[in-house]
Amino acid sequence: MESQLGLIEQSFDLRYTGRVRETLNELPDSFTITDPCISGHPIVFASNGFLNMFGYSKDEVIGRNGRMFQGPETDRRSIMLIREAIRNERAMEISLLNYRKDGTPFWMLFQICPVYSKEDGRVIHFVGIQVPVLRKPRIGNRSEMNLSEDGGGICGSMFRCCRREVCSDSALKLAYNSALGSILSHDSREVEINESCEASELQKTKATAAINNILSVLIQYSELTRKVISRQRCYFSGNSRLDASLNLSLGRIKQSFVLTDASLLDMPIVYASEVFFKLTGYGRHEVLGQNCRFLSGADTDPSTQFQMKACIQTEQSCTVRILNYRKDRTPFWNFLHISAVRNASGKVAYFVGIQIDDSGKNYETHELSPHIRQLSVVGAVKVAVRSLSGASTS
Repeated sequence: MESQLGLIEQSFDLRYTGRVRETLNELPDSFTITDPCISGHPIVFASNGFLNMFGYSKDEVIGRNGRMFQGPETDRRSIMLIREAIRNERAMEISLLNYRKDGTPFWMLFQICPVYSKEDGRVIHFVGIQVPVLRKPRIGNRSEMNLSEDGGGICGSMFRCCRREVCSDSALKLAYNSALGSILSHDSREVEINESCEASELQKTKATAAINNILSVLIQYSELTRKVISRQRCYFSGNSRLDASLNLSLGRIKQSFVLTDASLLDMPIVYASEVFFKLTGYGRHEVLGQNCRFLSGADTDPSTQFQMKACIQTEQSCTVRILNYRKDRTPFWNFLHISAVRNASGKVAYFVGIQIDDSGKNYETHELSPHIRQLSVVGAVKVAVRSLSGASTS
């Protein structure tokens, strides 16, 4: 858990200067920022407006996935459309039924926008803005009105808040004054389960303006760290980034491994698992873009390194026992397996390297148990690459 929390903090602290959170919280909007490169695509920032809207504390939200705000009546098709947009790393907007902490459902306009690294074109964050959607009040004709027996008032069609009918004038007035509509009494509302709310052009404009303001803040504070972000992807030669959906799939594999890009000079690491960070003590920013040799040290056997290099050059799998070093320079024996991942044309696109800490165990390369673990990881990685990026594997 500490490793996950550390990654979440680094997601912001290493990209922007210290006052970015304070400045973002000065914005009045409800929004979240998520990191698709961390397993589970967690929320790494939630605005005060968002916390007020949903009724959660910051500690209850940070590190969680946005699915926690869905409920039994949230449209599954809408969720699939959002997931597809994330997989394709594109912006989208949709009306969505979500739930507050107290279980109250409400409709909102949900707009997401990818945030790109200007350095290599990777998607590093998604900004999600939430704008409450309230149905305009409508006056029904007399046949639609439900008059009380004593003529005391109109109940029924005076006002509808997306899923809920409000029967009192005071509730109508309060609903207009509250963008959230959270003050409506449950006993005075009839749930409209199958009736969705479409956002107005004004609400769509408000969401777009909010995202523009958020991105302006992020760009400003990223320039101060020289790790500039952009709302437009900057394209580079080679394949230096991974699709967000591939990141998510790889994040489900609970084993120490890295993925290197065979198409780039010096085959840099483009993905590393959380277990790898825990094993080696390095942070994500210290690993991505590096060649795996950074784990080597003074007593690493050169002949073993040569064996690995030869296997990679001939695009063959290999298993070795090699002395590596953690960030604090403590040595450990690494029972390492390397395997190639080919693209649809048969060319090697990636190499996957799986590490098992062999310190004190002295596994032999012919032993079965660690091989089973390693090969299962290789298979899972290849399935993820094949299913999400159309690659074939070897």
